[in-house]
Amino acid sequence: MRLKPVLRALLILIILSSNIGCDQVSKNIVRRQISSTEQISFMNNHFTLMKVENSGAFLSFGNSLSEVWRIVLLIVLPLIVLIGTFFYLITKKNISNITLVGICFVTGGGIGNIYDRITYGSVTDFLHIDFILFETGIFNMADVSIMVGMTIMLLFGLSISSRDRFRNML
Repeated sequence: MRLKPVLRALLILIILSSNIGCDQVSKNIVRRQISSTEQISFMNNHFTLMKVENSGAFLSFGNSLSEVWRIVLLIVLPLIVLIGTFFYLITKKNISNITLVGICFVTGGGIGNIYDRITYGSVTDFLHIDFILFETGIFNMADVSIMVGMTIMLLFGLSISSRDRFRNML
């Protein structure tokens, strides 16, 4: 089922603003309430809150680049991609609703992190998970949005691919 254009545009704006809002509210709380040396652990140290300012990208990639390269690779190029993705969301009418939601989550998370880079010069990361066999780097809610969006698109893509293969077998 395809959404009507007004409802579709409203859905895009709601998902984007919700993702950006949750990310920015959580980062602002961390910036105000947690010092750079403080660590708050929950559930037997499996979840830890800490404030880390990341001037690079995922897992500090690009942290040691020169200022010019960091601006080009971590602000200018992602900004071009985000603008292009937003334009794609608004203009492309034949995207499935599930794919639309996934792209909105990825875009919302990207906007949240790019806003930090432009406004603060770094991205505030603050969550760490350690389940002995599974441990994450330090991340934020924008990263969660990106991962949720990618998971939605991956699972939907795999389900379509499996369905098509099954149909071809019959």
